[in-house]
Amino acid sequence: MKTRIFSIIAACFIITSVVSQTNVNNYKYIIVPSKFEFLKKKDQYQLNSLTQFLFNKYGFEAVMEGSDYPNELSRNRCLGLRSNVINDSGMFKTKLTIELKDCNDKVVYTSKAGESREKEYNKAYMGALRSAFKSIEALDYKYQPNDNIVGLQTNGGGTKVEVNEEIEQLKQEIQNLKKEKEVDVTANAMEVAAPPVPVKPIESHVANKAESDVDLSSNVLYAQEIKDGFQLVDSTPKVVYKIKKTGFENVFLVERRSAIIYKKEGHNWVIEYYSNNVLKQEKLNIKF
Repeated sequence: MKTRIFSIIAACFIITSVVSQTNVNNYKYIIVPSKFEFLKKKDQYQLNSLTQFLFNKYGFEAVMEGSDYPNELSRNRCLGLRSNVINDSGMFKTKLTIELKDCNDKVVYTSKAGESREKEYNKAYMGALRSAFKSIEALDYKYQPNDNIVGLQTNGGGTKVEVNEEIEQLKQEIQNLKKEKEVDVTANAMEVAAPPVPVKPIESHVANKAESDVDLSSNVLYAQEIKDGFQLVDSTPKVVYKIKKTGFENVFLVERRSAIIYKKEGHNWVIEYYSNNVLKQEKLNIKF
């Protein structure tokens, strides 16, 4: 009875091995990443190069990720399996496992863990990796084309997963372009609906007789005291300016204008301001 149970268990192991071998045999290429996730640098400790070498040693056609792929692999990535090395090391033992996934990210094969008790990382990782490859060697790999996998070839190249990803990216780009177009249309509509309001030039309530010595008696402005300053009214009466006192005698700030009014030489009052970056002065006849 025990012998029979043992025979059944052994048969199960053999069947599992044959199934794994058949699955792996259906793939022509192995793609080796240029960097494993548990390492910080590309090909650190030459572990990626060693992985490629060992796959080639045991009958596979291994290519490094990022290198020039064979034409048929470029057209149909499903002809290849992506390899990965999983680090499951403990404090006193380095353990590495080799994993193979198809173009749809499905695990096709996982090796037995290779172990090493070396203390130096370089020796430990290489020893554990060579140990894990004993499972790969035992597969006795021989490529056997599978019509279902070969039939996945596309003229545009790439796997179904990659094609789907490209389609999604294109859809997203189209959506982004639509949004940008909508923003442009909205902005243009706003510009049409609300044209820029022309800036009115500063009106001078005093006849523009700047820097001239004409008689200003017809343009007399009368100062009426208000809080913090005066308002200057004409004969209408109409408020022409409101001016604020400053810390200087006979110097006033003009409300709502970037201008000052001050007393100049004798009894002449002047309003001074900039227009188009040019300093302007106009004489005023103010009666306080």
